[in-house]
Order: sequence, then structure tokens, then C-alpha cells
Amino acid sequence: MTDDARPAAASAPSPDSHDVLRVVGARENNLKNVTVDIPKRRLTVFTGVSGSGKSSLVFATIANESQRLINETYPTFVQQFMGQLSRPEVDALENISPAIVVDQERMGANARSTVGTATDVHAMLRILFSRLGQPHVGSPQAFSFNVPSVSGAGAITIATGSGAGRKERRSFEITGGMCPHCEGLGTASDLDLDALLDKTKSLAQGAILVPGYTVDGWMVRAYTESGFLDPDKPIQDFTEQERADFLYKEPTKVRIQSINMTYEGLVPKITKSMLQKDRDGLQPHVRAFVDAAVTFMPCPECGGTRLNEGARSSRIGGVNIADAAAMQISDLAAWLATVDDPEVAPLMAGLRDTVGSFLDIGLGYLSLDRASGSLSGGESQRIKMIRHVGSPLTDITYVFDEPTAGLHPHDIQRMNALLQQLRDKGNTVLVVEHKPEVIEIADHIIDLGPGAGRHGGEVRYTGDVAGLRRSDTITGRHLDDRARLKPSTRIATRSLPIRGATQHNLKAVDVDIPLGILTVVTGVAGSGKSSLIHGNVPAFDDVVVVDQTPIKGSRRSSPATYTGLLDTIRAAFAKANGVKPALFSANSAGACPACRGLGVIITTLGFTQTVETLCELCQGTGFSDEVLEYTLDGKNIAEVLALSASEALEFFPKGPAALTLARMVDVGIGYITLGQALNTLSGGERQRLKLAISMAKKGAVYVLDEPTTGLHLADIDNMLGMLDRLVEAGNSVIVIEHHQAVMAHGDWIIDLGPGAGHDGGRVVFEGTPADLVAAGGTLTATHLAAYVAG
Repeated sequence: MTDDARPAAASAPSPDSHDVLRVVGARENNLKNVTVDIPKRRLTVFTGVSGSGKSSLVFATIANESQRLINETYPTFVQQFMGQLSRPEVDALENISPAIVVDQERMGANARSTVGTATDVHAMLRILFSRLGQPHVGSPQAFSFNVPSVSGAGAITIATGSGAGRKERRSFEITGGMCPHCEGLGTASDLDLDALLDKTKSLAQGAILVPGYTVDGWMVRAYTESGFLDPDKPIQDFTEQERADFLYKEPTKVRIQSINMTYEGLVPKITKSMLQKDRDGLQPHVRAFVDAAVTFMPCPECGGTRLNEGARSSRIGGVNIADAAAMQISDLAAWLATVDDPEVAPLMAGLRDTVGSFLDIGLGYLSLDRASGSLSGGESQRIKMIRHVGSPLTDITYVFDEPTAGLHPHDIQRMNALLQQLRDKGNTVLVVEHKPEVIEIADHIIDLGPGAGRHGGEVRYTGDVAGLRRSDTITGRHLDDRARLKPSTRIATRSLPIRGATQHNLKAVDVDIPLGILTVVTGVAGSGKSSLIHGNVPAFDDVVVVDQTPIKGSRRSSPATYTGLLDTIRAAFAKANGVKPALFSANSAGACPACRGLGVIITTLGFTQTVETLCELCQGTGFSDEVLEYTLDGKNIAEVLALSASEALEFFPKGPAALTLARMVDVGIGYITLGQALNTLSGGERQRLKLAISMAKKGAVYVLDEPTTGLHLADIDNMLGMLDRLVEAGNSVIVIEHHQAVMAHGDWIIDLGPGAGHDGGRVVFEGTPADLVAAGGTLTATHLAAYVAG
């Protein structure tokens, strides 16, 4: 730590005080025995280049241990149903308060989850309509699309005073608001059986074309060994009964190889496993199959509202609950202001406050019926914030992961106000962030580095913003960086014509997107940028889309497996040593027999947490001793997978591996090791990994969705250089972006607005960045002008 980086007394209380959270000897991931004091009830921003150890300190150490200790206070019976957290690698954590993590993980991909249900606003609306709606149709559950309307009779147990009970048959009635036709999903689906089956084949020959239904797998064996069907008969030759049993049979118990299983027709089975799940939450190959095999349309009975006729018939001032849920939230707030009845005064106060939080947080363009799985990572994080803004809890530690992700510069000021509001209520607010606008409002800053990966993991500075500027750290040196407008811009070679675009809030947009240059699409969150680009551009040929959809990754997945590098590396080892490639996979023949390739031994202690310990046999490599004896240019397979992408590029200076590694370095993740577990990468790192493997195609149209997400100020120049190289190689690049440095560097800007939701959806400017600054008149122009002038 530099001399001028010593914290001021006001921002670093005595370590003996309860006003400081103290971390002692943190070694999680790349942290190098970090000891640091964090002031409580202050706003602390953690800075440093991507991979410097910020998340390892804040999330994997502080937040993880706080949540683990809270979980331990519950009875062991309760703990078995909770996510098990392992103790982080740290000597001590002192004066921890309960932590609430507000991250960018997308909200649960549940087809029944909406913005309204995820924030409890819909629950409050249901109470409101059950009180004031006319005609009166019942309790709040009568307005719930997740509660069916059923009645019947059944046996129930009635408790008696002696502790025993007696069974009685009683009638029951559940009066919910679910549409009976679509079962509350709002959509009806039509399955194309020709996409499900090859009717010329038998089940044993692979007639079922659904992903995951392999001939020798359990999914197909439930049909071939059920006794209902002839597995060797072509589907087209099935009798009427066989066809009905195969496609539509109700769940029936069967016994297959001494195992009790449930047999169910293929159509209802697929409907439950794929069609009743949120499309955005499906794996890419499954989503592609669903898109090809299924036609979705609004439910003809409820019109897509999910609600039955009774729920839709009850109104307040001419508005039913489906109308309210479909309103843009800014319009909903205006409607709620007209509802004035003393009977629901306390409810209305809470409802208006919560809806007002949507506006404060910049999400007024959403509607309550929006599927939660369709929200971006930034939108999901801000939705989660709404739960806490009005909370009466104090002395909580709130942990945020880049809360400005997806925000236009115009909206960052409102986000800052919310962070300060949480702090002023007496909470400790910890923020991992790169944006200078957020760093500027920090009470305390902790900068990690100096580099990334094994070159990071150290505290380089603690103190205030003024001290950070004076410090000789990467963050301090780049805090005031500003990109300049380009003196000249490229000229488009051709264009993609978009005509009459009406997706979501777009208002019949006509625009020509220039090709052969770097085009930046701008506008406030909700203005229609993603609707315009993702809703229209992929329909053209040779379009490569790298969006914000997170890649799937388990502890057995790594950058080497995801990029295909491992296949090349295994082949090289096999050729050099005259053995089979499978020997060099920790997921296959080369796995350590003790840990089965995981590198750790996982022990489950009954109902309590699982404990992970380093595998002593393989010392964490995941490979058997036999495999580690084979080498390639002096290194064994474990040593090669421990190389960073930059180091591996020196080890593999040519060939297909070098091309992939060079692209990883190009997009700013050269510090990531080849064998690092994929689920340990941040959202920004995963997106750049996707970008690296997508860059192989030449002469293509690349669509990038906020590629600066998770990038340090010092890395922005590298990203701009990479975009230039893509264009200079003969590609076209379309970037949806909020960062002013990317706007200033573009050849052409398409600005949408003027506002969000129904206040947006129009192209308000087309031209060069210099022309935008000169013309003014839009929010983007105002902030870009201030940026380049600063």
C-alpha cells in the first residue's frame, strides 16, 4: 500500500470498535492473505480490474460467511432444506452483521413468475380488488392466476382432544382466479408431432427426436419397456390404442427392471418438462427445439391475462386486475392515485410506496405482467432492490454487484440516491463497481489488485476518493479517463433495412442500420434498444449475437471445456505420448479415483453443511497419478490447465489453440486460467468468454449487448481496440451500450427514446457522435457532451 493511500481517521475506525467490520487473512480464490477494515454504516465501494479479487472478498468471503452463520442458527431439521454454504478461506471475520446479497443473477425462470408476483405488488392488488372490486367475486385468491377454481369432496382428518384423529368426508371448494384453459400460463401451445417424432422409425431406432430422449436413456426406456408399446414397430404402424397410450396416456405406475416408475404420454410429459417452464430459462438446445416444435399464442379464452372470467369481471372504476397488471408501472402509479377509499387506506399507502420505488429505481417502463425470466441481469438486480428500499430493518449489510449494469448515465444518479438512502437508514452498503459516478459518492474505497487472477488479490488502497486519485494504482490513474470524439469516422458499405418494427414498445420504426462500421445503439433503459436489435437483426444472414444470457456452467465445466480448447490440448498430449485422448480428461478415464475428478472430497455431515477438503491423492488436480506422468513440452495436463490464457498462448504459440487463446486475451480475460470452474466466473467474464468463441467468423454482423459490463476503466481502451479490429477484419459491429466511451468511439449512433416504455420506442437521432453532441436535444446527447467536455 502506498504512503498516500493511508485511510483517514474518519473512514477507518479503530479495529477494536464495533463500528468496523474486520477481515483477517482472507485467502478465498486469488486473495493473498488479505486483512482489511471496513467501516460499518457507511457506503464502501470495492474497485480494481476484473479478476482482481473484489467478488472473492465481498461475496465469497464476507457475504458467504454472514449467510452461513445465520443458517447455523436454524434447527438441523430446517437446515437440510437450505442451501449449504462452506466456510470461506479466512482466519477471522469480526463484527459481521446479517448480509443481504443483491446480485445480477437473473430471476427464477418460472413461467408463473412475473414482475408483480416477484415483488408482492400483485398480492397487494389482489387484496385491493377483493375489497373494492365490483361485482365482488371472493377473497384475494379469487384474483390469483396460480390458484385453480375447483370443488369436490374428499377425506380429511379431524384432530381430537386426545391427540388422535378421525377421518371424515367433507366437501371443499377452492375458488381461485386461474384460467382453466391455459392453467394460468396465459399462452396456448400447439405441438407439431412431426417435430417430435420420426414416424418411419421405431422407438428402438430413435423415433423420439426430443433433446435428452436417447434410445438407451431412461426417458425412452420408460416407453420401450413399459409393456404398453412394441419398441420395434414403426410409429406410423401403431394401432389406435398404442398411439393413444404413447402420446396421451395419463400417469400410470409401471415397473421397469425392478424399479417403480411413472409412465406418462409423451405430449403431457413434454408439456410439463418444457412448455410449462419459462422459455428464457431453458438451455439453448432445448429452447431451439421448443421454438421449432411449438407454436405459442395468447390463450383464446383469457386473452393472455392468465385469469378466469370471474376475476376479469370485477372492476374498480372500470379497471380490472388484468388491466392494472398490463399497465406501464408509471401509468399504474397514476391510476392508484385515483383510488381513494378509507377502507383500504393503509393498503394503498404501502402499494403506492412500492410502486413509487419502481419509478425511483428507473423501472417505471415495466408492467406487472412482464415475465420475470425475461428481465436482464441489471433489471433483475433493481427489482430485488425494491424489496429493501422500504424495509424497516437497520444495521444490515447490503451487498451489490455492479448495480449500474444496464443503466443509462441519466439513471445512475437515481441509483446512487437509493444506495445512499440505504446507508442513511443505518446500514452497511458494500458495492462492487467500476463506474466513476458511483465511486465518487463512496464514503470509503477499497481498491484491489494490482492485476488480475494470480497477479491480483491484494489490497492496494483504502481511503477516500481524493486519496484514490493521488494513489499510484490502476484505478486511481484511470478514474478521470475520458474518450474523445473521433476526428473522422468510417463510411458504411451497405445497410440492414428494418421496416415497421413494432416489438414491445417500438412504434412502427423504420431505420437503416449501417454495415461495415461500428454502430452504437443508445437510449435510456426501456427505450427499445434491445427490442429493435434483438427483435429484428438476427433475422438477417450471417448475424452473430452475443447477448447477456448467462452461459450454463457447473463445477466440472471450465473455459477449456466451453471453448473446445480441452479437445485440442488432449489431442496434443495423446499424440505426444502415444495414448488415448480420454486419458487427459478429469471427467473421463483420467479422473483421480479418490475424488472422481473434482479435486476435492465432499463430505456430507448428516443434516448439517457439506465439507469440502482438498483431495490428498491428486492434490486438487483431479487427475490420477498415471496421467500426471505424461508431459507435453515439460508440463503435465494439470500444469497446462493451471496456466492463464495469456500464459497458455505462449505455450501454444500456433495452431487452433492459439487462435482461441488470442481471442480470450483480446476480450480482456487473459488472466483466467484454463481449468477454472466456469461457475466461478463473473457475469461480465462469462459474456466476454462467449464473445471470444464467437469472434471466429469473418464477414459477419456482430451484435454485442453491453460488452463493457464488468470492465475496469483501464480495460475500456482494450475493448474499443478489439471492436476496431473486428471492423477492420471486414465485419460489421452493432453495439447496444450505455458507456459514453463506446458512444464517443462509434462511427454511427442510433439513439432511441425520448424516454422509456410508451414514452420511448422511436428513433430520436441518427448520425455520427460529433453530430449528436452538436445537435443536443436528447438525454444521450446531454450526457455524451458532458463526458467528452470533462
